[in-house]
Amino acid sequence: MHPKLAADLGRLPQLLDATRDLAAAALAGVESRPVATRSDAPARVPLPVDGSGAEGALAWFAQRWQPGFSASAGPRYLGFVTGGATPASIAGDWLTSVFDQNAASPGGSSAAELEHETLGWLAELLELGDAHSGAFVTGATTANFAGLAIGREWLGERRGVSVAQAGAGALGHVEVLSGTPHSSVHKALSMLGLGRDSLHPVPTPPGRESVDLAALAERLDALAGRPAIVVANAGTVNTVDFDDLAAIAELRRRYPFWLHVDGAFGAFAGLSAEHADRVRGLAEADSICVDLHKWLNVPYDAAVVFTRRRDLQVRVFQNAAAYLGRPGDDPDFLHLVPENSRRLRALATWFTLAAYGRSGHRDIVERTIACARKLGAVVDRLPGLRLLAPVRLNVVCFTVEGDPAEDRVAEVVRKVAESGAAFVTPTVYDGIPAIRAAFSNWRTTEADVDVIAETLRAAAQ
Repeated sequence: MHPKLAADLGRLPQLLDATRDLAAAALAGVESRPVATRSDAPARVPLPVDGSGAEGALAWFAQRWQPGFSASAGPRYLGFVTGGATPASIAGDWLTSVFDQNAASPGGSSAAELEHETLGWLAELLELGDAHSGAFVTGATTANFAGLAIGREWLGERRGVSVAQAGAGALGHVEVLSGTPHSSVHKALSMLGLGRDSLHPVPTPPGRESVDLAALAERLDALAGRPAIVVANAGTVNTVDFDDLAAIAELRRRYPFWLHVDGAFGAFAGLSAEHADRVRGLAEADSICVDLHKWLNVPYDAAVVFTRRRDLQVRVFQNAAAYLGRPGDDPDFLHLVPENSRRLRALATWFTLAAYGRSGHRDIVERTIACARKLGAVVDRLPGLRLLAPVRLNVVCFTVEGDPAEDRVAEVVRKVAESGAAFVTPTVYDGIPAIRAAFSNWRTTEADVDVIAETLRAAAQ
């Protein structure tokens, strides 16, 4: 054994203690650290020949790289929809590496059964019922990819071919209809061979990102019975708008289509009684994307794809080999998702659900919504800023007055980041350069909103 490996093995408890101490210090100071940093990355160096051992690597990391890491786990990081990580999910994530289970198949381990239990908990949390089965993937992009891949196979089934066998060319022209699709849907269609051009935007009502139901029915009617894919939204990126999922599902009585719901973070709105009606009809979807490293607050990366048609899922993703076995009635996860090699990312989710349950995660959802509403009310009063949409849930979408608007938005985003007090991201809404402030971190309080509001006020002057 290499001498440094042998030495680290002998000192493993002390090394884990040192790592714990570094992690604890980082998390304890996350609220006072700059939310975003401007430190330049250190110059790259050649690969060490012998290495410095784990303790030396830990010290080297703390000196070279840690200072440049953002405080994205903290309460005032409002970029993208980054949830941070609950204490229990961190414990689960650490133990994922400690036990290093191959979660692709049972293989003499209970890891796969733990994933099944976690998926059952998530289905219960989202009130999906028993019709859906799920599998963990890396994020919303892969979940959308997997759901649309199953939908692609369904299209083939309707046309008497297996796309998994014959290829996407056997389908001919495909229409994918959506009101305000996330960019990952375009990416997934590209990877699936259906092409970005297969996505046909359906009009949305003025001031909304939800699909116009009459316009959707008109597009489906124009297909004259040809099957299609409809991508519905349970929470859009800019304004957290929701399609009427129940009404869209009802359209399947008249038109043949695969209903995929992108509920990356918005699906968890159902935890709040006030907002549960927004996800009414979610259980009627044929496939669903749910991202867990957003509102559920588990570490990157984690998402789930749910579907009603596990038979088609297996047809797409099966990977039969002598050492892997063929999919049976209860197929291993390697037959259900793109990855063969799968870490037990379900463990972090199991930990946070076991630790905090439905009520704990309801608190996160309701508290972050309240914070978004508070910031929205402040932005509405601040000179130089203008709300572009009502604060429907946990995202505040607004613009900066002044010309050119794109430059003003970029300036405010830059000033906010340079302040170290908060972090927001630019976007475009209804053709207007804008800013998104997305609340999803379990640590965020109304006191943080006060800091964020003051930072925006100063940046917009």
